[in-house]
Amino acid sequence: MLLSGQVVSFVGDQAQFLALPLVVLAVSGSAAQAGIVGGLGTVSFLLFGLVAGALADRWDRKSTMIWCEVGRAVLTGTVAVALVLDGLALPLLYLVAIANGVLSTLFQAANSAVLPNVVGTERLSSALGYSETVHNTVRVFGATVAGALYSLGRAVPFGVNAITFVLSALSLRLIRARFQESSQEERAKERRPLTAEIREGLSWLWHQPVIRFLTLASAADNVRFGAGYLVIVVLAQEAGASPVELGVIFSAAAVGALLGALVSDRVVRRFPLGRIAVTMLWVEALGFPLYVVADSPLLIGAVAAVESLIAPIYMVAINTYRLAITPDALRGRVNSAEQTLTTGALSIGAMASGTLIAALGASHVVLLLSGWMICLALLTSTNRAVRAAPIAARATAASAAGDGAQEARA
Repeated sequence: MLLSGQVVSFVGDQAQFLALPLVVLAVSGSAAQAGIVGGLGTVSFLLFGLVAGALADRWDRKSTMIWCEVGRAVLTGTVAVALVLDGLALPLLYLVAIANGVLSTLFQAANSAVLPNVVGTERLSSALGYSETVHNTVRVFGATVAGALYSLGRAVPFGVNAITFVLSALSLRLIRARFQESSQEERAKERRPLTAEIREGLSWLWHQPVIRFLTLASAADNVRFGAGYLVIVVLAQEAGASPVELGVIFSAAAVGALLGALVSDRVVRRFPLGRIAVTMLWVEALGFPLYVVADSPLLIGAVAAVESLIAPIYMVAINTYRLAITPDALRGRVNSAEQTLTTGALSIGAMASGTLIAALGASHVVLLLSGWMICLALLTSTNRAVRAAPIAARATAASAAGDGAQEARA
């Protein structure tokens, strides 16, 4: 039920993701305005992420998620109505983008913390593997669906997305599992100033050597990933790719990610987290330079597919490990801290990519980013804590045993 509601909502998000810049361009005629509106959601996450994590641990997570979905439905529906009435203006789009970004950040903070309570720690890798699979399936077909909806009318993608938020809220309402271990009364007794609770989550994360290092490594990787999107677009255009072929390149990347997601649970249960992390970084470090020699859209798509293959496996492994060993009372704060750092790095890479390409050229930027990735892969390969990290499924078992022992001592 949790997954189905998220999938429906993700389909709506994909439709709106394509429609939003087109609508902003139609209203303002400015590509800069389209970029600003599109970036406000990320800015909201960066500014509000740590607070959202603390609130997700303080408030009732289920109610928080439901009201976030209801709020996003109202906001998105407002845009659809304004388009139908031909009364959409930029200030409304700014307001909706910021408010949606805040609600999305709060929803994600709560959502990332509830999974172990809904499925149990022993099934974490399976549940995360299913989630990666369906989300990458939507990515493969999402652009086509989004284009079809937009062709029916500018308001249609926003109206559909508003409906998907309502369906997601209903699916959450029907779930009977507890989303938190502690009761509202227990959390109220332990409540402290919000800044102190945020520091507690950051402190716990900092004192976990494996998670700390891999979070920093993921952030460094995301700098390359954020810059890589524009680099691939420019290289594809230099290779003579048409808009359709450009879409095929990114669809190929989505297919590669889908294949990785399909086998993620089996791989995560068999191989240690450290080995998966090191393998992913070396595949990216040695695969990314191939974009320089890929002289056709077909070859660029092939490189994108291969490079995307192992990332979902790593995501399932690291998320399984982190969710399993993080105490339930801290999951919102710990996950939000990790996501704030990695999202910020992604934004830095995306913002720097245009300047780097203009100064060096796309091919030289590829070589620069490849060197960055080789250094990152070497650092990860030589990190003792990462090399000693166990199979993620065993970490979940150890976590469950530790919780049981702690309860017995109490």
